[in-house]
Amino acid sequence: MDERPVGVPVDPEVLRARLASELPEAGEAPERVLDELVAAVDPGLVASAGPRYFGFVTGQALPAARAADMLAAVWDQNAFSYVSSPAAAVVEEVAARWVLDVLELPAKASVGFVTGAQMANATCLAVARNEVLGRLGWDVARDGLIGAPPLRVLAGAEAHATIFSALRFIGLAPPELVAVDDQGAMLADALSLDGPAIVCAQAGNVNTGAFDPLGELAAACREAGAWLHVDGAFGLWAAASPALRGLVAGAAGADSWATDAHKWLNVPYDSGLAIVADRDAHRRAMGLSAAYLVESEHRQNYDFTPEASRRARGFAVYAALRSLGRAGLAELIERCCGHAALFASLLREGGAEVLNEVVLNQVLVAASSDAVARVQAEGVCWLGGTVWRGREAMRISVSGYETTEDDVRRSAASILRALP
Repeated sequence: MDERPVGVPVDPEVLRARLASELPEAGEAPERVLDELVAAVDPGLVASAGPRYFGFVTGQALPAARAADMLAAVWDQNAFSYVSSPAAAVVEEVAARWVLDVLELPAKASVGFVTGAQMANATCLAVARNEVLGRLGWDVARDGLIGAPPLRVLAGAEAHATIFSALRFIGLAPPELVAVDDQGAMLADALSLDGPAIVCAQAGNVNTGAFDPLGELAAACREAGAWLHVDGAFGLWAAASPALRGLVAGAAGADSWATDAHKWLNVPYDSGLAIVADRDAHRRAMGLSAAYLVESEHRQNYDFTPEASRRARGFAVYAALRSLGRAGLAELIERCCGHAALFASLLREGGAEVLNEVVLNQVLVAASSDAVARVQAEGVCWLGGTVWRGREAMRISVSGYETTEDDVRRSAASILRALP
């Protein structure tokens, strides 16, 4: 992994030629299927599990988390209810308690284990929709949305794309956009509330790493009877670090939070967390009821996610947190932020223009799309392009536990070679 090109472009026809044969009439030996699958897909595999992948705020996978995820596949538990897998139910119960502890969120909050922050946002906002419309005298569970009173939803002008799609999924219009500062953080004094509403705040802007003023927003929402949701896909993990948790000051005063475990907790993909302060509200919006569902005093995972049948995601989260411990998780977060600061320093010294204040693990560098493509083609590291305030840029996201200072220096040199 240390020497493999991280993401050299491949012609999809090469992959199709290797994979797209006719479905055989008779089955083939599993060993042959797997051997030929491995050989066929190899040119199209991105080394996102390696130490120099800096795209899309992607973590790697800690050894314990990777192994636990493999065990989840081997055990093949249907994690939707207690009776279908007592082990999956209890491990999610324990892992949820640990997550709330390290993120410094209310201990009585509920946690749903979902696919990622996209579905975590949709889950939390569905709960918010039902509760806020309930405050306006409308029962969504009974009457649906047709004919419901108008519901204001507000978000910062630099809100993540998943907020917009989550609102679309749950039948709500795009949010009213609130002004932000030069780093993309919402301006608290630009938020105008006149009653029940949903406010979508951000902990960690996907380009700059900036944080909305969560404490001020929480106070304003409490006064207006509004619901505050925090999209903290990666930034919420700053709470696990004594040195960085000031960035999320006031987050515990929100009503719901979304985050990814497959980002900064470094578990394999398909692991998001939908967290709601009001456990009963969470259950009212997501819970199932059917004659064949066995009532239990124990945790029913289906009370907290939009899914019924699903894999047991909690095993990997449990293993990651236990293998790191509180101190190890803090050190991981702080080390990634230190690497981001080193990136910024090396790039500035080399003549690059860093466009953001590097407060977390995100580094935003002025660069053309051609320069981004040159970095990707060289294969030393992989990062993506973006547009920030009308300027083309590259976005460096340091989230992996294996990344070293040497990886940062090698990658910075590659970036500087690619810039004009």
